[in-house]
Amino acid sequence: MPFTQFTNLDFDQIKVQIKDYLRANSNFTDFDFEGSNFSVLIDTLAYNTYINAFNANLVVNESFLDGATVRENVVSHARNIGYIPRSKTAAKANVTFSVPTDDPGSVLTLDPGLVCVGAQDNTAYRFSIPESITATINGSVAQFGTTENPIEVFQGSLLSTQFLVNTAQDQRFILDNPSIDTSTITVFVKGINDTGLGREFRLVDNILNIDKNSEIFLIQEVQEERYELLFGDGYFGKKLENNAVVTVRYIVTDGELGNGPSLFDFQGNFSNDKGNRVIPTSSVPVTTVQKAQNGGEVENVSSIKYFAPRLYSAQYRAVTARDYEAIIASVYPNTESVAVIGGEELSPPQFGNVQISIKPKNGIYVSDFDKQNILNRIKQYSIAGINQKIVDLKILYVEIDSTVYYNNTQVSNVDNLRTNIVNSLTTYSKDVDMNRFGGRFKYSKVLQLIDRVDDSITSNVTKVRIRRDMKVLTNQFAQYELCFGNRFHVNPNGLNIKSTGFKIAGESSTVFFTDNPIDTEKGTLAIVKIDANDNKVVVAKEAGIVDYKKGEILLNTVNIIETDRPNNIIEIQAFPESNDVVGLKDLYLNFDISSSGINMVKDVIASGEDISGVSFTRDYYTSSYSNGALQRK
Repeated sequence: MPFTQFTNLDFDQIKVQIKDYLRANSNFTDFDFEGSNFSVLIDTLAYNTYINAFNANLVVNESFLDGATVRENVVSHARNIGYIPRSKTAAKANVTFSVPTDDPGSVLTLDPGLVCVGAQDNTAYRFSIPESITATINGSVAQFGTTENPIEVFQGSLLSTQFLVNTAQDQRFILDNPSIDTSTITVFVKGINDTGLGREFRLVDNILNIDKNSEIFLIQEVQEERYELLFGDGYFGKKLENNAVVTVRYIVTDGELGNGPSLFDFQGNFSNDKGNRVIPTSSVPVTTVQKAQNGGEVENVSSIKYFAPRLYSAQYRAVTARDYEAIIASVYPNTESVAVIGGEELSPPQFGNVQISIKPKNGIYVSDFDKQNILNRIKQYSIAGINQKIVDLKILYVEIDSTVYYNNTQVSNVDNLRTNIVNSLTTYSKDVDMNRFGGRFKYSKVLQLIDRVDDSITSNVTKVRIRRDMKVLTNQFAQYELCFGNRFHVNPNGLNIKSTGFKIAGESSTVFFTDNPIDTEKGTLAIVKIDANDNKVVVAKEAGIVDYKKGEILLNTVNIIETDRPNNIIEIQAFPESNDVVGLKDLYLNFDISSSGINMVKDVIASGEDISGVSFTRDYYTSSYSNGALQRK
């Protein structure tokens, strides 16, 4: 009998194996399988074997978290280790408004539900609150929210569902809508002797410190991205009594589609202290403190497979950096990437401290309000005596200046060729290697990517530069530190550090940063200007220190009053010693295509216009060395 590979999943190979098996039988030694009706039976056997093998393989893969691809299976595996995938997240806006009223009462209550409507991309989005808000009436005006303490409204509609508890059945409490922001779920249980909606139960994510009288509930994702409520059994959490009424309120949201609205029209309802509806005496203008942001989609499969085992390994305590990463992603659903650094790794060391940097999915910075909420949540998991600090995101931008040579005899439209190159680089910029803490820019991949865009491209010479954006405090004396995390390339003649223009106190002209190398490891930072004859004039000879080896710039005390770039930004660039750039520690690596240059140059040798290659030695061709320009363009 021939050796048979029972693990084959290829239909044709299965057919060959069946034929080999039959030929081993003396009755079929010289049988013509292809020329007889027997081939139909072989096809049927091969097809059946193929389907069974495929299904068996699929079942095995779906039986493990790392191999599963079907969302329901991934969620099920995650549920077994106590991980709850993040739901859709409602975009939140901060608003204030004053309500004129002639109601004789002392307080005015904004009822739960719709508050205002905002528009984005010609689409109206509803913004609601899950619970009522009360304000005092002063001088026939009730003020809801202030600039310092605004009202937070959630994008979406407030819905309510009721369940009648029947202990005689194996009852499940499943919310039918798949677009719920689970952070907005509120649950009330009305027993036989309770009034109104009853007692409010609180949401927990574990059963630690829970006893038989704890009025709690848990949630879990079930089929079709819906959510089920779980209540206590009388041992862990209070058991629901028969005929109790469970009222569930929640906000159904559009997720990230709700991000962006900044102008709102008031649509809410009010009631007085007696519960009667109150109509304002005039219109209610809404003042926006913070536009709608931080809306997000339901957690995807890849994210669940990454964070579920890490949160499980954390065991609801924040000790290691991975513990923090998993817990922060759980408590702050808008997290795209997290970097956690122990105080012992900082320079100088800060023992007993943990430094956290978060890249949100929408935007660049985490708001102060969200920072405080995250820190408050982390305190529940962290070790006593350890202080956590959330710092603003530090982005390390990677830019390229690429000269692309092409054979003009093979190109009909150079602009289209350049567009294709930009599109290809843009796709690569979204690769998993980048746009994250610890990301890596791989130089060889970029070169190959450009060359392979079209057959007409003969070569490319690509320079790499790195950039940090320094946000300055205008009209204030301040010191600044910029860490690039990559060793700088050093040209002994200087001009390794370049910046955009700015103005300092006592100098009317626009000035720039540049460097003067002392050796291959250290240098000084100078402030210079350009006079009417395009000559460099030194304004401040020793304005700071450049550490080429560490990739750091330390700027001495300076009073910057204005910047050429908006938002008080000075762009500072350097040339890395290695063309492979890494985002170390708390640096978020970003491949900035918009600030990169793609220069198209006709290859006269490839086209046959310069067979001898005489022009190759002229300025027609470029090099990969850094340019000698003073300022960043």
